[in-house]
Amino acid sequence: MNIANHIQDLLYRYECVILPGFGAFLSQKQPAYIDEVSKAFYPPKKVVSFNSRLIKSDGLLANYLSEAEKLSYPEAVHTLAEFVDNLENSLKTDGAASLENIGSFSYNEERSLQFEPVESINFLTDSFGLDSFKTTKINREVYREEVEKLEEKAPISFTPERRKRRTPAFLKYAAVGIIALGIGGFTGLNIYSNQVSEHNIAEQQEAQNQLQQQIQQATFVIDNPLPAVTFKVEKQSGNFHIVAGAFRVEENAQKKVQELKEEGYKARLLGANKFGLHQVVYSSLETRTEALKMLREVKQTNEGAWILIQEL
Repeated sequence: MNIANHIQDLLYRYECVILPGFGAFLSQKQPAYIDEVSKAFYPPKKVVSFNSRLIKSDGLLANYLSEAEKLSYPEAVHTLAEFVDNLENSLKTDGAASLENIGSFSYNEERSLQFEPVESINFLTDSFGLDSFKTTKINREVYREEVEKLEEKAPISFTPERRKRRTPAFLKYAAVGIIALGIGGFTGLNIYSNQVSEHNIAEQQEAQNQLQQQIQQATFVIDNPLPAVTFKVEKQSGNFHIVAGAFRVEENAQKKVQELKEEGYKARLLGANKFGLHQVVYSSLETRTEALKMLREVKQTNEGAWILIQEL
């Protein structure tokens, strides 16, 4: 029977697994990170540590061992005790002991118990299948030189520097010609633009005037009007109110109203009383007889219900 395997199984699910009489294995989440020295990427993981002061059993490991190995609970407790005895004997005789896929124990110079976890095991289930990897530093200058060599052979410019150098000569001459023409025709272009703007404004004003006249003269006739729709709204009336409760916070009163409506009552908020409590009623009834009858019904589930006689 490998107790270490059962401890390992529980470390995937829980953050604390106590080995009764020996100590507790604790796991804490560690985010992903990059080692700047080795340029290695490490995924998120659970870092396992050990606390020798937590020795009192919480029943987790014993119950799991009992179910996994088909043992009674007392047998599982006894098995764990024997396992702890073997661990302590190994520490006394050899000065070290290990648990497979979890970590190893040893004493330092001060005879204090030390724990070294197994780094290759990741107990974080969200990172299942992820592993660390190394990458090399990107040398941008090398790639820059390669690109410049390609530019010498290809007619396409890849870098901003090359784009500036390779401006075709005919584009330069065309630009000079456009500037010359622009300076010569600038005055005439301004005169033409002003005339066009005045014409557009006059036409726009005329179109707006015609539209306003048509709107004023228009008569809208609907040949087949829809029939009138009458909504029948049930109005609660009556001065006999069956109170379900009074709440200091209005939000709680609103929640109670919604619950009663879901149960089929015509519940509503009656408003705040002189004590500032928001009153919720099952329903409001016309007569005392109806109110007493309903009160008997609701008292089967709500002993605190009562009748409020109030004219609204």
